[in-house]
Amino acid sequence: MLHAPSLRTAGRCFAFAATADLVVKLPAMRVTELIASGAGRPCEIRRGAPMREWVRLSPTDPRACASYISEARDFAEQKG
Repeated sequence: MLHAPSLRTAGRCFAFAATADLVVKLPAMRVTELIASGAGRPCEIRRGAPMREWVRLSPTDPRACASYISEARDFAEQKG
């Protein structure tokens, strides 16, 4: 996705790395929650056009990173 190597399940991209960030696909309500809490930032392809089901995160430890990836994979599998 967005020219970055990505993690996929059932042909769907659910996570990728962008610079120092982890970008994951989650339900829109969860994305809003993460942004409001300060844990995440909007993921924008074009400035001012955030993707509603994608969020940029900077997890500080491997467990948090794995947790976000697992949550994103579960969401992608449910959408199928």
